Amino acid sequence: MATLNFALKNNTGSNTVYAYITGQALDNNNALFLLRSDGKTAYYPTSPPATGASLSEDCAIPLGASGSTTTITIPHLAGARLWFSQDSKLTFLLNPGPALVEPSVSNPSDPNYNLIWSFCEFTWNNYQLYANLSYVDFVSMPIAMTLTNGAGATQTVKGLPPNGLDLVCNALKEQNNKDKAGWDQLVIQRNGVNLRAVSPNTGRTLKNSLFNNYYEGYVNEVWSHYANSTNNTLTVNTQADAGDTTAKVASDILSFSVPGITYTKPSTGDIFSNSTGSFAVSGNGTKDAITARLAAAFNRSTLLINSNQPNGESVSNYYKNSVTNHYSRICHSVNLDARGYAFPYDDVAPNNGPDQSGSVFDGNPKLLTVTIGGGRSNPAKESVVEDDATPVQQPVENEQSKEDGKKPSRFRELRSFVDRLSHRKSNT
Repeated sequence: MATLNFALKNNTGSNTVYAYITGQALDNNNALFLLRSDGKTAYYPTSPPATGASLSEDCAIPLGASGSTTTITIPHLAGARLWFSQDSKLTFLLNPGPALVEPSVSNPSDPNYNLIWSFCEFTWNNYQLYANLSYVDFVSMPIAMTLTNGAGATQTVKGLPPNGLDLVCNALKEQNNKDKAGWDQLVIQRNGVNLRAVSPNTGRTLKNSLFNNYYEGYVNEVWSHYANSTNNTLTVNTQADAGDTTAKVASDILSFSVPGITYTKPSTGDIFSNSTGSFAVSGNGTKDAITARLAAAFNRSTLLINSNQPNGESVSNYYKNSVTNHYSRICHSVNLDARGYAFPYDDVAPNNGPDQSGSVFDGNPKLLTVTIGGGRSNPAKESVVEDDATPVQQPVENEQSKEDGKKPSRFRELRSFVDRLSHRKSNT
């Protein structure tokens, strides 16, 4: 059975840090997988008779003292996560299936809610390793990644600096002082100390009235803009077979040149979730590609300044409107290389444009080094970096789709692609 090493470096300053690996075992019929505490032995839970059952094995992998590196070994996994916790172990439970009950930041009654923890995501199969940072749900412990391939070449995502959480929390409070929209309510504290900053979508789960009607004025402006005269036509490139599609607003409906693809006005909740109402997954590949690019444009608030999405975009123009996803803006500005998923479609980028997603991937991986705790201080930044400050986004190299002979070019779409090749849909 194929295996791959991960090197886990503890840079937290704490001598009590644990790691966990969860996912679906591709070489064992996609069975639910956890790695045992020795960092090398597989644990395949059986289905319990009732909900909320405890794990029968210890899966908390103790890292060494701060500054040390611990090596673990994984098999092929899809929809996988590498979790870290500081000072306390996490609680994972089982429901019939078996189905894993993971730690939650949106449920205050969850046993892990008041603990310090974070995670990154990955998939490793016969075709490649793909891994990314994720701030889609929340920001907490800084994580950085370096992927080394068989030829010795490396890719790095720098992540947050050691004081990154405090920088994010302070910036959210500063933004709320400007617009009173509720950004300060995304800061979660324990005993007066910042525990995490949650995304607007998570914040709305904790308090469903948060940000109500926040985007509605901007949405109305966008709808009016593309209903006004023949000069204002929206072009969305699907970056797939459909290529460029055009749209206009008529009778309050955004209608595309592809028959049957229309959108009603998205709500604030639709924009922050990327997956409800107007932006719900349709099962139509062309529409879902358009949805991803529309959702990204709304989160970055670029639709009034650029009618060519996403290929006419420039990172320097992201988040310039006063109504925008300031959580995402702040996450990117605080990250050392401005990279990391801050909303679900944060991988959308112009062809050959700068990567925003904080991903590494290679068809011949040798070692993934993951540092928990951050690497160095971040110079003061107030906005997203300019276009040339981040690497160009690239498709997977030397591996064509066995399904359609084409290379995927977007990272989150890439992960779905490699999971399909393994006959399993990723759930991350």
